[in-house]
Order: sequence, then C-alpha cells, then structure tokens
Amino acid sequence: MTSSRSAAGALAAHWRLPAPADDASSASIAALEAALHLPPAICELLARRGYADVEDARRYLRPRLDQLLPPSRLPGLDDAVTRITRALRAGEMILIHGDYDVDGMASTAIMVRTLRALGARVTAFIPRRVEDGYDLSMAGVRAAVAAAATLVISCDCGTNAIEPARALRDAGIDLIIVDHHLPSGELAPCVALVNPKRPGSAYPDPDLAAAGLAFKLALAITAAAGGDENGVFKMLDLAALATIADVAPLRGENRVIARYGLKVMSDSPNPGLRALIRSAGLEGKPLTAGRVGFGLAPRLNAVGRLGEAIKGVELLTTDDGQVAMNLARDFEELNRRRQDLDQKTLATAVEMIERLDLDTTRGLVIAGEGWHPGVIGIVASRVVERFGRPAILIALNEGEGKGSGRSISGFDLHGALGECADLLVRYGGHRAAAGVTVSAKNIAAFAARFNEVACARLSAEDLVPELRVDLEIPLAAATPDLEALMRHMEPFGPGNPAPVFVARKVSLAGAPRTMGKANTHLKLRLADGAAELDAIGWGMGDRASALAGGGAVDVAFRLERDEYQGASRLQAKIADIRA
Repeated sequence: MTSSRSAAGALAAHWRLPAPADDASSASIAALEAALHLPPAICELLARRGYADVEDARRYLRPRLDQLLPPSRLPGLDDAVTRITRALRAGEMILIHGDYDVDGMASTAIMVRTLRALGARVTAFIPRRVEDGYDLSMAGVRAAVAAAATLVISCDCGTNAIEPARALRDAGIDLIIVDHHLPSGELAPCVALVNPKRPGSAYPDPDLAAAGLAFKLALAITAAAGGDENGVFKMLDLAALATIADVAPLRGENRVIARYGLKVMSDSPNPGLRALIRSAGLEGKPLTAGRVGFGLAPRLNAVGRLGEAIKGVELLTTDDGQVAMNLARDFEELNRRRQDLDQKTLATAVEMIERLDLDTTRGLVIAGEGWHPGVIGIVASRVVERFGRPAILIALNEGEGKGSGRSISGFDLHGALGECADLLVRYGGHRAAAGVTVSAKNIAAFAARFNEVACARLSAEDLVPELRVDLEIPLAAATPDLEALMRHMEPFGPGNPAPVFVARKVSLAGAPRTMGKANTHLKLRLADGAAELDAIGWGMGDRASALAGGGAVDVAFRLERDEYQGASRLQAKIADIRA
C-alpha cells in the first residue's frame, strides 16, 4: 500500500496496488485466455476478482436465472407460503406494510401485484416518515385494524418490532415478516420470519435486498397457487431497482437479479417505472446500475423523505399511464426540493464539524434543530465522503432526535450502535447504514460514547480513503475494445466495483480546464506518446492549478463511455491523480 499527496496538495487516497502475479496466478490467467478467448487484461481482472476457475468465470460473465437458489431454502419461507395460500383460499384481507425507501416501496409493490394477480383482497400501507417513524410501528397496527386485515406482510422492516407484533397478535391478526436487516435483539413474534440474516439461518447468499426476498416469495406463492410465474419474472425490474437503490452487493443472486432486471427495465411493462424513466430523462438510454442509482432511485426516495411514501407504491402498482405520469411529475418537484434541503443541511453540518477537533474525533454525531429527517441520511453520506469518518446526523424536534448514519469500510456501524444501546430509544440497520431514535438529553453522551467506540476500532490510517487498483496498463491499452468487453462484467456497484486502472508517467496534451458551476470539475486530455484519451475528474476542479505546470503524472481511472447530446466517446473517469 502506498500513499502520497495529490496534485492539488491534499492528502490522497491510499492506492492499494495489485500484487505481482505469481506462477499459479499466471497459469490461471493463461487458462482463462485459452478457454474464454478473451484478452489478457480481462482475464487478469477476472482472476484478481476471484474468478480464476474457468467455470466460475463463465457463471460470472454470463449470469443466468437458473443460478438463483430455490425460494424454499430461505428460512421461514415455507411457513409464509402456507399462511398466504390459506388467506387466498379464504378471501382474507391482506395488508402489505412497507418501509419508506425504494426497497420498501418496491418490495411492497411486488407483493401487491403478485397477490392481486392471484385474486387476493389486498391493500398497502407505508408509514409516514416524520409522523410515524421507521419500521413496523403502532401506526401499522392501526392501519391493519382499520382495513379489517387478518394477515399483515411486513416488507423491509419488522424483524425487531416486538411490541407492534404483539399488538397485531392480540388483535387476532397474523404477521409475516420479509426483511433483510440484521437482528439487534429479540425477534418479533410472527407466523413466519423470512430473513436470511436471522440467527440460525444457513442461507448461502444472505445479501438479498427486501425486494429480492419479496420476488422469491412471490415466485413461491404463485407456484403454490397455480398462477403464472412469468408475471412474477416481469417484476425483476422492481427487484433490480431496489437492489441497486439499497446499495446491496452486486454479486451472487443480487448480480443475477440486477443484470436481468435492468434488461426488463429497458422495456418495462410497468407504467410507473416507464414514467419515472421518462421524467428522469433516461428514456432511450442504456439503463445501467449508475443511472438507476443516481437517476431513478433519488426521485422515489424523495417522496419517501419529503412526501408520502405510499405514493411511491401507487406509482409502482398503477396500470394507468396518465396516473403514472402525474405521479412522476410530482416526484420530480419533490426531488428538486430534496436537493435544495440537502445542500443547506450539508453546509450547516460541515460548519459544525469543522469546529471539532478532528484529531481526537473519529466518529461524528451531529444534531440540528429544524433539520428535515428525510434528508439527513443523504447528508450523512456526503459527510462521510468529505471527512472519511463514520457519521450520524440527528434531526431534533421537541426533545426527540431521529438520526441516520453512514459508515466507512471496515467499521461496523450497527455493531457500534449496539455498544451505545443504553443511550438510545431504538436503533436498526446494518454495517454500512443505520437509523437511530434518541432523546435530546442523551445526545451529548451518545456522541461521546460513539466517538469512544470509533477511536477504539479505527486507527488514523483507517480514516484515509483507500483506492483499490485492479490493473496497471499503458494508456494505449485503454481502448474501445477493452471498454466493450468490460460490459460483460456489469452491473457495477458494491461488491462488484468498476475496474480501476493505473497509467504511469502520463503527460497532459494541453492545459487542464475546469467546468461546471464554480469550476467544480476537472477536464484533461491524457497522452503518453502512443495514445491520447479524454479524462474527467468530478469534483477535482481545485487540482487544475497544480497540474498547470506540466510534468508527468500517474493517473488512476475507470474507463467508460461518455454519452452526451447523441454522441458517444471513450473517456477516463479519474479516481485520483498524482505527480
């Protein structure tokens, strides 16, 4: 591992460079070349990512639906199917309870559409973020009683919702929980808990998002009821949308769901998704994980953060194109409001953090009166990117704080909150992201305890971001053919990041330029005597002056196609650059 200062003088990321190939690795790469007829660079990438075996590489490059595990292997699934099919036969009212993020909306929509197709009496409920809080709560119990439901299926929440689960049981209402969050204590009493992370689970691929679990449950219910499974497979677009939006690792079953779901999404049968794609300006463009994560997901999340998330379920379950377009337009306006709130909250949070002693603060807890609880999660992500520390932002209102946290690699946020549990009203989530409810009087003690835990677990070096480099190549090797072959490795995201290349001793063909509002971004043309390549450094505009003097640089970059105004060209997306 090496580290140095960037061209602009700030501390750069650690570059974790690939180890030189040993004899065994070289033999594996040669075997991949011979069997797959792919160039050495692609085969080396495969081997370095754990696909040195030819058959493993084939399965990775060509994911198939038959690679999905049988739904029956999920813990609790058979009991869930038995109870749901009984409700179908008896004509019971079923309430689907979701969470207010994309995963919650999409998993709810999958269950609603599946049960409607099987002739069920079904209704949906999503709690209001500000008024009802997160998770299965008493608001959901009241909604089930009001709907005269005899069965509740809770999607993307409920694993530890003990009191609401007991209240449903006391009201004579059965509960099935379909959730992927880590249990943080006693499990909620229910008819079936479909959660691959529950204690004792032997499910081999526990990283499914809730929508992936709902998709599998939908397949099993449909098969048990003698329905048309093709209709469920057409909802892979919803499962992929949620898997990507929830930042689930894109490997194993998630990779299959995302790969096939993106194909379905490109010509989606779902009017709501089509309207969302159109309003985001993505109609006719190739749908990638990046475009879904940064284009579609924020618009749906905006309605959950600032509006009523049930509207997101309405969008994803309507079959009326005009209704879908009207909802998508409303979401567009909410997303603009959300962006404005993001910027204002981030500016305040940064000002507060910069007053802290960051030499002694490795875990950040920041609270603000008047902050909107719907945007603090996004802002927490930006704080982590900027300061390289786990961060929890708390929106205060009438003596209670609702917080959202994000973490860095190597720091278990959920585990850290467990060590602060006595100071919290409640908490939940996973290693990388979590939510908390805390009394205002306990925030100072919580901030101190959280920092103690972070200081005990994190070294100063852990706070420096790490850039994992896949391969060193000459600039001339960064060709359109290489970029085209890399598409077989898509979709890229957590668990399957886009490859990072390093080109050494590169010069600049022309002076560096800045672009965007406030000259935020860096524009370069790289050259090494044998080839030239356009490059863009998002958020790196402040490095332009340091690069203006010329001289050779080492560039870490991702190779991509820039689609702009109908034109397509190859470019390097700069990850880091140093003299």
